[in-house]
Amino acid sequence: MEPINILILDDDVVSQAALRQVLDSEGWQVHVVTRMDHALAEVARWQARLVIASVSMTGLSGPVFETLRVLAQAEAVEGARTPTRVLYLVPMMAAPRAQPMLERVGLPYLLKPYHLHDFLQKVSDLLIEAGAISTSMVNVQPELQVAPRPFVRIGTRLDKRRTNMFSGRDEYMMTEEELMEYEKQEEEEKKKKIKKRDDFL
Repeated sequence: MEPINILILDDDVVSQAALRQVLDSEGWQVHVVTRMDHALAEVARWQARLVIASVSMTGLSGPVFETLRVLAQAEAVEGARTPTRVLYLVPMMAAPRAQPMLERVGLPYLLKPYHLHDFLQKVSDLLIEAGAISTSMVNVQPELQVAPRPFVRIGTRLDKRRTNMFSGRDEYMMTEEELMEYEKQEEEEKKKKIKKRDDFL
């Protein structure tokens, strides 16, 4: 069977490692490109079934973006190799500009941070479309789905340790009521610690 080549265009070390870990576990051939000036040559050389590109690295204009747009929108031709598919990763800070642009030109994307389940679903859909796999990874390997993590406040010690790559759904879908309840519990915990300390003294 023909190996499944996946090319990652990303200059963020943490993001590269997270993507490689997930995709390597499937036995696919994963190649990471970290420099913009190498991107076009590597896209041509690798003939990947899927290119995962960070908007932070490629931008929304220029030769690399235009090449990926053409690859992503190429129609399958009978007797020819299945076209390459492209998935863009968009950091939240870049979303206001990138999201409307990607939707306008019809390019698939994910906003970071995202749930591992959503990532696997997108990758599966695109690889199925490319004819590289026949079954969704999400159905075949449900154990890869990660449990949601608790809400993490911006600026705290835990927040600084996040990769901004994979996250639980509730991390970015917490309602006002849930946030108020979280803050209430945190305040009660704080009071207990102060009382315990005072009792000890």
